[in-house]
Amino acid sequence: MSLGRDGGPRANAPPAPPETSRSGDRITASDERLDDALRFLRSLWVLDHALHSASKRMAQTFGVTGPQRFLLRMLGRFEVLGGGEMAELLALHPSTLTGMIDRLEKAGLLDRRPAPDDARRMVLTLSKQGRRHDRLKPGTIEATVRAVLARTPRRDVLGAQRLLSALAEALETESPPTHG
Repeated sequence: MSLGRDGGPRANAPPAPPETSRSGDRITASDERLDDALRFLRSLWVLDHALHSASKRMAQTFGVTGPQRFLLRMLGRFEVLGGGEMAELLALHPSTLTGMIDRLEKAGLLDRRPAPDDARRMVLTLSKQGRRHDRLKPGTIEATVRAVLARTPRRDVLGAQRLLSALAEALETESPPTHG
């Protein structure tokens, strides 16, 4: 069950099914059968699912997904970016970014034009309609993140950022073990 701030059921939230093991015992996030790595992975999977669900809600409400809005917000901060710069900023592979840019351009939210200094290179800018997305809005993933960050001690936020960065770097660079 989803709980509100007062500990009671959250309005409009469907009850969550209980998680059970094969033996029928209830599993909790602090279950002693899970070591730190498994508990942390569980938290990451829960976050990943929540991000995907929130992104789908944003698409229905605002017409853009969470990642698309993030791209628009980043473009609003930098005003003009090349595709490679945007891919680096968003930590996405350029081919992944291309599809997102195509959809946003087709929706009239950004403009793609040749760079003034090199016509072979394309640059991105927000369109007039895209600038409407470049502001704080309740109901977005960003608004939720801002609210949680506002009530979290700065040292915890910085520690979480360091931990997530280290984990992402390790996953990018470490080779999986070979079986044999």
